[in-house]
Amino acid sequence: MEHLIIRPAGIADAEQLQQIGRQTFQETFAASNSEENMRAYLATGFALDKLMAELQHPGSAFYLAELAGAVVGYLKVNTGAAQTELQAENALEIERIYVLQQYQGQHVGQRLYEQALALARQARADYVWLGVWEENRRAIRFYQKNGFVAFDKHVFCLGTDEQTDLMMKLPLTASY
Repeated sequence: MEHLIIRPAGIADAEQLQQIGRQTFQETFAASNSEENMRAYLATGFALDKLMAELQHPGSAFYLAELAGAVVGYLKVNTGAAQTELQAENALEIERIYVLQQYQGQHVGQRLYEQALALARQARADYVWLGVWEENRRAIRFYQKNGFVAFDKHVFCLGTDEQTDLMMKLPLTASY
């Protein structure tokens, strides 16, 4: 595989982030959800004004994975009040790791995950947590392989469909 670059995303990347976000979400979940619910979520979850606000939030950060200048995946992490649920000062949330289907299995997701861990260690977080759809077996296996354990559940609304996400956590050692 060519040299993968992971770089911070900024305001100038908003449209590119919107495109990769919609495409990867569609590839990952369209087969398991109704077209109507997918359309509704893609319109609101990746609305440009929403992404702009997230990009400007001091507790959120996006990173783009690029191969030969093309964006092939991305990462979104949250700390403090930007976290979607726990909002613990000593934690980092991985809200999204998504990779284009054609690049899955090529360690892009692993590299984005490692970026998230590096950010957690820089922030001296005690743990990293995330929510993952209980039907997304591939992602669950990925996180389990990386040491995450389920500790709770929460509801994620995809359009009008209330789905269950497993909440998973990875404690970090205090030896930074």
